Amino acid sequence: MTAPGQVSPLRASFSNGKPRWTGLLGSSTALALLSAAFEYKGIVLVVTRSSHQSHVLEQDIRLFSDGALPVLHFPDHETLPYDPFSPHPDIISERLSTLSALAGLEHGLLLAPVATLMQRLPPRSHVLGQNIQLAVGQQLVIEDFRQRLLQAGYNHADPVYQAGQFSVRGSVIDLFPTGRPSPLRIDLFDEEIDSLREFDPDSQRSTSELQKFCMLPAREYPCDPASFDTMRKAFRYRFAVDTRDVSLYQDLRKGVHPQGLEQYLPLFFETTESLFDYLPHKPLVVSQPGIEDAADRFWNSTHERWEQRRHDLSRPVLEPGELFFSASETLQRLDDMVTVRLLEADEPSRGDDKSSLKFDTSPAPDLHIHDRGNEPAAALLEFCRQFNGQVMFAADTPGRREVLADTLRAFSIQAERFDNWSEFIASSAKHGLMVLPIEQGFVADARVAVLTESQLFGGRARPKSSRKPSERDPEAIIRNLSDLEMGDPVVHEDQGIGRYRGLQTLEIDGRQAEFLMLEYAGQDRLYVPVTSMHLISRYTGGAAENAPLHRLGSEQWAKARKRAAKRVRDVAAELLDLYARRQAREGHGFELDAPMYAEFCSDFPFEETQDQQT
Repeated sequence: MTAPGQVSPLRASFSNGKPRWTGLLGSSTALALLSAAFEYKGIVLVVTRSSHQSHVLEQDIRLFSDGALPVLHFPDHETLPYDPFSPHPDIISERLSTLSALAGLEHGLLLAPVATLMQRLPPRSHVLGQNIQLAVGQQLVIEDFRQRLLQAGYNHADPVYQAGQFSVRGSVIDLFPTGRPSPLRIDLFDEEIDSLREFDPDSQRSTSELQKFCMLPAREYPCDPASFDTMRKAFRYRFAVDTRDVSLYQDLRKGVHPQGLEQYLPLFFETTESLFDYLPHKPLVVSQPGIEDAADRFWNSTHERWEQRRHDLSRPVLEPGELFFSASETLQRLDDMVTVRLLEADEPSRGDDKSSLKFDTSPAPDLHIHDRGNEPAAALLEFCRQFNGQVMFAADTPGRREVLADTLRAFSIQAERFDNWSEFIASSAKHGLMVLPIEQGFVADARVAVLTESQLFGGRARPKSSRKPSERDPEAIIRNLSDLEMGDPVVHEDQGIGRYRGLQTLEIDGRQAEFLMLEYAGQDRLYVPVTSMHLISRYTGGAAENAPLHRLGSEQWAKARKRAAKRVRDVAAELLDLYARRQAREGHGFELDAPMYAEFCSDFPFEETQDQQT
């Protein structure tokens, strides 16, 4: 295993007390956590105050660790408590994969937001005891296997494109298993597995061949008929309502998976568990500052949402304590473990606390390369001359790395290229260059400086967001659609403006699902699955009653988007011209350089004519 000194120049320490770390700036926190994970003979649980912070830390840690240490992330559902929506299948896939991996994890890093730690989870027997084993040469009866997949929570879809789906075409079974980055194709010879191959869902081409495979369930609750019966009995016992008026209950009777069924998880099991129960032994806990406030806010907001929904007899809800552990209970369990508390960089540690550790880190300096002037890189050259340690120039993408390499060569800075961080730390190179899209640059212990493109070119070269991609953004989507009324105009990303006509249940391939019905010009109708609500937003172009409806199948919407983009671009060009004239009157030059123009154009994606290009 890679030694901690070969990955992190920051040496972390901990004791049986409550160590406090301070002085960590930028992405240097990831290096300190790696050092602790290498030193600790067990699992390091990093508790963050938000899902975004968890994603950012995960990305930085993975970039610095180079695969030398297992790094797991237990994500949030990314839905609000009591929402009538289910989490995206990819999120469920990552959660179940993480829970399964924890059973055999003896050494590594686990990241989780504090609100996610408060969620009640299915017992380990469900996640670890419902696996399906597949191997080349194994006997497999298609109809029996289909029933096993349905009872494991998999849905039929042709073609498969996301986790939790399968399709059967003759003697070929396509399956997108939970926790896998790509789907699996099972070829049968009679009733025997002839081959197991991973394939690209876009090109349908095989990428690798497997000899055996272990498959996880597709949902966090059991889907066999007996479990559905158990849930319905518990539902009737728990809620004094007329189940004939509860669509969720009626869907369960038909064997359909209604949206938001995760909000009734405790009704499937006699007991629920927490993420701590999945850990093989007590971890070292590293907590971000502010997790106490974050836990209290989540607990209070959950109670508020429960108060708003508790009187709806058509969709009764469980109490907060049945779905979540309280903030005080969760924080107490964390406090009972060996805990390292991260402090804000400018927060002083207690003088009498001998276990406190002060890291010597500082923000990366502003070394902008100016577009004009006799010495455009004077600050950068001076920093490289005076800094005695190693300097890593971090590019966001391979393409940006090439641009950065050319720029550095123009100023006689020879940066050696590296494929991973550990090679750079172990080398004697003064200047390094690699693809390292970390959140923020920093200087660590006067030994290593990491300079991102933000330090060299300002904010224009940095990506707009480092958040882990997801097809749904619940904070935006749910806020926009939860208060929609019948007839309200909405905008579909691909089809344009239509009117919302309510939810409708349709049967597709023998299975029922909920769809949003949108009405367009000519009374054309479009049915949008609730899982694709990320494509829909509210219409904000004026009075709702005067919203111009588009016609399905026409080029009307595409032309409208192109005209809007051109108008925005024309206005921006006028503003640039106005700014240039103003600068000229004040005696200052102004020039829109090539990188600025390229970034500016990237914000307005429409087809340019030859005249516009000129």
